Amino acid sequence: MSLGDEIRGHLPFLRRYARALTGSQQHGDNFVHTLLEVVVAAPDEFASVHGTRIDLYRAFHRIWESAFIEDGEGQDDEDPLLRAADRRLARITPLGRQILLLTALEGFSTEDAAIITGADAATVETLLGEAVADLDRESRTSVLIIEDEPLIALELEAIVRDLGHEVAGIATTHDDAVAAFEQSDAGLVLADIQLADGSSGIDAVQDILALAPVPAIFITAFPERLLTGSRVEPTFLISKPFRENTVRAAISQSLLFTPELAA
Repeated sequence: MSLGDEIRGHLPFLRRYARALTGSQQHGDNFVHTLLEVVVAAPDEFASVHGTRIDLYRAFHRIWESAFIEDGEGQDDEDPLLRAADRRLARITPLGRQILLLTALEGFSTEDAAIITGADAATVETLLGEAVADLDRESRTSVLIIEDEPLIALELEAIVRDLGHEVAGIATTHDDAVAAFEQSDAGLVLADIQLADGSSGIDAVQDILALAPVPAIFITAFPERLLTGSRVEPTFLISKPFRENTVRAAISQSLLFTPELAA
């Protein structure tokens, strides 16, 4: 398999990571596009020392590190979601936030995260613990769960409550989801893609977002289908089967970009 083919296979998941890190499909995909331009311009400098996936994320980290500024300078000042997030990011170091997403969302070990970020193992462990502690102190909200499989819905409900959030309701179809949202004060939506009556969780969330700009996290067994970068796609995406820490990180990260909770 060529290097190009290997990189192509990892791109959907790098997009997922970049979108979660920036809170935006557009901004996340732009970072990935910049990385690809760098690799294409100087392929000989992209040496697969630790394996293509680790080295790809490592190269992405260098680009992110050079572009990210703690106080939010260089961000799109017209984007209210990013402005709102900037007001909260001072409490979470960018590196700690990266490490949390690398381990919880992307499934890297702490040793892999150390290689990717260029930090030593002890620093990674410390920053990870600090990031988790900071996220645990984030504002609480009410979560609408859109999931047609009862056992998964119950598992998500337990995770949400364990994190200190309320459950606004559990819906199994598009129509039920929109109705449940209208009757609740939900500040976050967790949505499966395929629902019981054949309806779409994506369509349900689109109708919900027309009512209020709440963050949404999608759950699917086929994440690569929604991480192509060729159309409007989810910013936050969790793969099935999921781990509790993955849901925890996605919820906490998505709430960073919620204006109502960022004031």
